[in-house]
Amino acid sequence: MTLSKPQKVFIFICVITLISLYLVFPAKIFNIQIPRLKYKIGNLDLAKEIELKQGLDIKGGLQVILTADMKEIKPDDRSTALESVKTVISRRVDLFGVSESGIKTAVSGNEYRLILELPGVSDPQQALDLIGQTAKMEFALPLYSQGKTATDSATLSGFSPTDLSGADLSRASVTFETQDRSPAVAITFKDSGKTKFAKLTKENIGKPIAILLDGYPITMPTVQVEIIDGNAQITGNFTTDEAKALAVQLNAGALPVPVSILSQKNIPATLGADSIQKSIIAGAIGLFMVVLFMIGNYGRMGIIASIGLILYGLYTLAIYKMISVVLSLPGIAGFLLSVGMAVDSNILIFERYKEEIRAGRTWQVALELAFGRAWDSIKDANTATIITGFILFNPLDWSFLNTSGAVRGFALTLILGILISLFTGIVVTRNLLRLFYKGKTLEINKLK
Repeated sequence: MTLSKPQKVFIFICVITLISLYLVFPAKIFNIQIPRLKYKIGNLDLAKEIELKQGLDIKGGLQVILTADMKEIKPDDRSTALESVKTVISRRVDLFGVSESGIKTAVSGNEYRLILELPGVSDPQQALDLIGQTAKMEFALPLYSQGKTATDSATLSGFSPTDLSGADLSRASVTFETQDRSPAVAITFKDSGKTKFAKLTKENIGKPIAILLDGYPITMPTVQVEIIDGNAQITGNFTTDEAKALAVQLNAGALPVPVSILSQKNIPATLGADSIQKSIIAGAIGLFMVVLFMIGNYGRMGIIASIGLILYGLYTLAIYKMISVVLSLPGIAGFLLSVGMAVDSNILIFERYKEEIRAGRTWQVALELAFGRAWDSIKDANTATIITGFILFNPLDWSFLNTSGAVRGFALTLILGILISLFTGIVVTRNLLRLFYKGKTLEINKLK
């Protein structure tokens, strides 16, 4: 038996719904242990229950103020050094499992500080030990699996350290002195590192050298020639922003800045359990009213649209867990706003359906035309909102745009919600209507 396209899509919808239910449901329901898959995808361990990360305003957390010791850093290099420290600590916080953008720098006179807000930190001492270390840079040779070389992908088994370290690096900067004037990163070694670097490049022509920061490879350039004067360029089809980011990371090792903890304090959840409960109740009431409106106004079409709306919420929650979205009150607001836009798309489609019925078309033709002709309006409205969301999210960290973590949380959930709502509205609801909705003459006459 050959399946129709709507039937194939329905099977696909069922599969992703089951996957989403597995990700969203707790490991134990009413003291019944739910079987878990012993499988891991990257950092996502499916054998464990995946927690929904919550922000400071919902769950509370830890605030830490660090002070950077700039006594050994030249005054002209101090702003660069502070930015480098911020980059290193940001990565450490991400590796620790806290992904909210809560790291800021503050400069007052000769005081250079970093302010960190870590939501939901369960082991404060481990976090403090991790973020309070001075960045350590190493130059190392990549090791590959037996019989493999650098030309083979995904065969890297580790690194072999050399005697060259960040202490031998003077500084890194962006340069355009390449053959095609494209951005590159220029690195200069101190006298202590020139001989070491010359020996290292002579012995590894045509091979990569890894530069590790806190044990993490930030770049692996391939040696082209022996370099004896301690001046080299790292090229690689960089954009200007990518070259700047790499230079900042290299300077984190070249300009090692000791940091110490000035103060720390636990931050209670500002919303409180009662406020959270009321917010959930308000959201549930709002969703119920939307479903009631859709069913009352559009009948069976409204029922199917409501099912699509429920699936939208399920898919959204599953993606939040998969990519570790930190959910705060502004993030919840972004999600609820995207729910409204998802319903708005259905209303545009259903009203267009009415118009096609009034024009004398059969309900099957009217349904297909409604989705096709309403798409332009839906696309334009959602595209404009997504553009606004990206401006608020500011993924390139432009200083003249927003850098607030709360606003970025709102923008992220709004963008994700709109993209998921487009999928549920155009793919899920459309195919559910194709399979389960049957128009009748009586209903058509009511619409006229």
